[in-house]
Amino acid sequence: MAIRALSSADEATTPKGDAHYDTDAPIGGRIRELRKAQGRTLSDVAGAVGISVSYLSQIERDVSRLPIGVLKQIADTLGVHMNWFFHEGPEGPADERDVVVRAANRRNLTFTGLGITEELLSPNLSGPLELLISTIHPGADSEFYAHDGAEAGLVVQGTLELWVGEREFTLQPGDSFAFDSTLPHRCANRGAEPVKVFWVITPPHY
Repeated sequence: MAIRALSSADEATTPKGDAHYDTDAPIGGRIRELRKAQGRTLSDVAGAVGISVSYLSQIERDVSRLPIGVLKQIADTLGVHMNWFFHEGPEGPADERDVVVRAANRRNLTFTGLGITEELLSPNLSGPLELLISTIHPGADSEFYAHDGAEAGLVVQGTLELWVGEREFTLQPGDSFAFDSTLPHRCANRGAEPVKVFWVITPPHY
């Protein structure tokens, strides 16, 4: 549900070791895509990270090397874990990457402190909508937040507690919903099994 990571969650998801990240991987386009999806300028992000606008522009165009420390600062500024920019599996055939996301190639985002894992099902964040599947673990609670746009979802597994504004709903597998994202909203799992929810969000919010 495009949950923005809290600072405590960011700390909790900081990798114990960074040797498994390939800092020469061409991830600049994903950084640019995420920045634009959040409506942030080069100047805004560069200032928050503490680097020059020209250097960030070079990073986004994959013409400048990206040290792991700078990548961590960019990820923190954009509210995601570093693994957001890396695929666990191969990219897939070039002629389908802008249309198809193979199961092995989903981009994952985990908020350890919140107990919520999200996978991006849409090919990128540059289109008009974002498709996610969230796994909300027992006891997890997103807390209230709001943002521009609209979203809808379908509960696939477990019992979802959903708040929209001052209203609370208990949803079972097969139940669906839609609401204006500018309303404060929240979801939680009070059950003993993980909850899985498909989300559609427009415009992309990560």
